[in-house]
Amino acid sequence: MAVNIDRKLVESAVRAAVRAQLERPREACREPEPQMVVNASARHMHVTQGDLETLFGPGAQLHAAKPLLQEGYFAAAETVTLIGPKNRLISGLRILGPVRGYTQIELAFTDAITLGIENVPVRNSGDIAGSAGAYVMGPAGLLVTKEGVIRAAIHVHMDGAVAAHYGVKDREYMKLRVRGGTSVVFDRVLARVEKGMKLELHMDTDEANACDLAHAVEIRLYK
Repeated sequence: MAVNIDRKLVESAVRAAVRAQLERPREACREPEPQMVVNASARHMHVTQGDLETLFGPGAQLHAAKPLLQEGYFAAAETVTLIGPKNRLISGLRILGPVRGYTQIELAFTDAITLGIENVPVRNSGDIAGSAGAYVMGPAGLLVTKEGVIRAAIHVHMDGAVAAHYGVKDREYMKLRVRGGTSVVFDRVLARVEKGMKLELHMDTDEANACDLAHAVEIRLYK
């Protein structure tokens, strides 16, 4: 038995299906975002082997107390006391391992106020030229640094595949939106692209408090 098909009806149905496909929200078509860990980094210190021995004695080694997200990095059992002007102190300053080629102390702005240190610039890690120095007391001796006290700039670690997803290259800047009780956009998030790195964003404790990170309902990283 022949079936009569209404050509106009078929064309109308096809047009409606195509239109529905094209008009889907972009979010429905977007590739899923990589899973990112956001950490608020409390004040801490990185040291050279020589400075470690000044603080803890000849042949001193760091002992891992807690592994960090990135493979091979850890919070050490060793802590020191940071001495600021007029003998203001921060005790229990944690050293992070492994040892590095430079000594660097990372503080939040409120930490610098507590210590009375004025020249604490916002810098990318390793960029310590012209920054403040410090007195650091360890169980074996006093370390005097001429520079190295900074406020670490907000940054995000990732590998090449994740960088390709975002369309970003090493040392380029990205944006981070944090929405919750407040809505804050950080517009100079440094991308640090390195093989084997997990997607992890670091901000300091002041930045975490400013954006109410603990109660965030949406966190979005984008270029």
